[in-house]
Amino acid sequence: MSILVREKGAQTEIMTKDDIKRALTRMAHEILEKNQGSENLALIGIRTRGIFLARRLAAIIHQVEGTAVAVGTLDITLYRDDIAAKGGIPIVGGSDVPFDLNGKKVVLCDDVLYTGRTIRAALDALFDLGRPSFIRLAVLVDRGHRELPIRADYVGKNIPTSYREAVDVHLSEADGEDTVILEQDKD
Repeated sequence: MSILVREKGAQTEIMTKDDIKRALTRMAHEILEKNQGSENLALIGIRTRGIFLARRLAAIIHQVEGTAVAVGTLDITLYRDDIAAKGGIPIVGGSDVPFDLNGKKVVLCDDVLYTGRTIRAALDALFDLGRPSFIRLAVLVDRGHRELPIRADYVGKNIPTSYREAVDVHLSEADGEDTVILEQDKD
């Protein structure tokens, strides 16, 4: 574990590139085991980093099973319960689910599970697109502090945090590097 010092306080790297790769590989195997293979399976990533995680999980599943898994993108911007509080005009990236959700075994993917409000919004958005046979949740980091009765089925790493800390996931597709940072005393 390395300590980085930046303006807003101490930062600790809690997952390296290799840690992330191992976690995703384990999660992909857990998904396959729980779903008894990849048949009728779809991975849907929540914008932004959830998309990259869904694609990476799909690539690992393809390596293991030899079959392609449907991957979609979900934008939950207009489903958020804090949209009015944020003010301004929301930037909507759009959803892209190029397959029929009805009857699919869906694994919703996100980078960090915190209060559960993002996942609640994602569930609302998904049900507007169809009726999957079930929805499971895969997250790279579960940091606790749930405000809603939501839990992840597949977790890369559980990281107990305080409310004053922040978990920042950096993925090469968006940030140029793979790392997870815990920032202390975030204001």
